[in-house]
Amino acid sequence: MARQMRHTMFLAPCELHPNARASPHENNANRAAKDVTQIGTNSVRFLSGHAGMSDPVLIESDPRGVWTITLNRPKARNALRTDMIEGIEAGLAKAATCGRVVVLQGAGGHFCAGGDIKEMASARTKQAGPGEDPIADLNARFGDVALAITEFPLPVIAITQGAVLGGGFGLATAADIVLAEEGSRFGLPETSLGILPAQIAPFLIRRLGLSTSRRLALTGAKIDAHEALRIGLVDLVSPAHSLGARLEAILEKILRCAPGATSATKRLFSDLATPIESATIQDAAKRFATLARGEEAQEGMMAFIQKRSPNWTTTQNED
Repeated sequence: MARQMRHTMFLAPCELHPNARASPHENNANRAAKDVTQIGTNSVRFLSGHAGMSDPVLIESDPRGVWTITLNRPKARNALRTDMIEGIEAGLAKAATCGRVVVLQGAGGHFCAGGDIKEMASARTKQAGPGEDPIADLNARFGDVALAITEFPLPVIAITQGAVLGGGFGLATAADIVLAEEGSRFGLPETSLGILPAQIAPFLIRRLGLSTSRRLALTGAKIDAHEALRIGLVDLVSPAHSLGARLEAILEKILRCAPGATSATKRLFSDLATPIESATIQDAAKRFATLARGEEAQEGMMAFIQKRSPNWTTTQNED
């Protein structure tokens, strides 16, 4: 946990009892309160792009047991890095001790624009020992955190705004409830980059079914919040000005339910759904790594960096 906390700012303790002891991070929470915009009527806050806190993941709790995990790289549209995955895991671990529900959101008007291209490029050039595969290991980390969200005993609500791409799309599919701001834009750009949505696919299929998932992935789909609602990717769509009220209404309904029964119900539905095993994540990571080392991935990434259309070559099998 110590390694994870270096990448994370805990804004408040989980105060489920009026006599709870103050957290050593309480002063940080008080200072941070000046830089956040409250979207709920209690203590769930949405961080603006001017939050002024450099930690890539921010974690906050309120007296009701609502834990908020905020991806906090607004200048990069919250593109996922390994330290952010560790921060999400740290937040889940804290919430598991005394929480009732988890809210996952992004700072600066975007949820998450996918994986960090620079970190992926670094993995491509990293020296690997016998039996090691830095690209596969990096890819599998996303599958691990998505699975942790799906199997987490508490309800997880994803609030989407702005870019919800690639890995961000995957995080949304792993959540129990998705509340989308009207300006959310969802996309699966992997095939347009010469790679595949390896870790996203199992969660996407589980949420939307094979046919719709295949269509979205094979077309590199870009859809708005209302289309996402129509196909079942999101559960609710809200204008920006009422996003906080809609979130609070969901939280109030969850908090009225018995916590033990809520966890047992989530486990029941998870057990009844198609299981996502660790072996599935590892296999997907190997497939991703193989494609990521290919010529198409190199061209796709270069085209993305240079802001141009990729030049694909087609190879046909000869009889």
